[in-house]
Amino acid sequence: MGLWRLNQWISLLIVGFAVVLYFIYPSSNQFPEELPNSIYDFTVKDIYGEDVSLSNYKGKVLLLVNVASKCGLMSSNYTELNIIYEKYKTQGLEILAFPCNQFGWQEPGSNEEIMETVCSTFKAEFPVFQKIEVNGKNAAPLYKYLKSKKAGVLVDDIKWNFAKFLVNRHGNVIDRYAPTTSPLQIESEIQNLLASS
Repeated sequence: MGLWRLNQWISLLIVGFAVVLYFIYPSSNQFPEELPNSIYDFTVKDIYGEDVSLSNYKGKVLLLVNVASKCGLMSSNYTELNIIYEKYKTQGLEILAFPCNQFGWQEPGSNEEIMETVCSTFKAEFPVFQKIEVNGKNAAPLYKYLKSKKAGVLVDDIKWNFAKFLVNRHGNVIDRYAPTTSPLQIESEIQNLLASS
């Protein structure tokens, strides 16, 4: 009987200790950051530092991409993003490019240098925004939201440059694509979303 009572006290102490630790060292998910209900509730900064409300894109199909000027995936992705944008922009497609330096430090330049590369080298006409972080505690709220709507494989973090999120005309995140998925590989999904109301 004495051993059983000792086990109860030890169990009670362990549970009590765990509860104390839970409140002293809360997990990052214990009190999750309140995220907006819609992609249209976000305001981001464009490459020039001006606020842009994503509500400006209501009724459009969006392809959001984290980009990097020094990435090996850059040339093919920018080329194909330009092809897709040129082909579908009049039908309601917008590509939103978000430079990010978190993967191999492949976007080290200033916003001006990034714009020079995007516009001069690749002649991109789609909107480019200020450099952001897409993972970690300093991740842009927009990317926290996107990842909360479409989880990644194994982990929710963005794995590399040129990950893509496809959003329908109603602001719903429809799909998430790996960095190695080229823009032309998702052209049929874009066409389907453009065709639907």
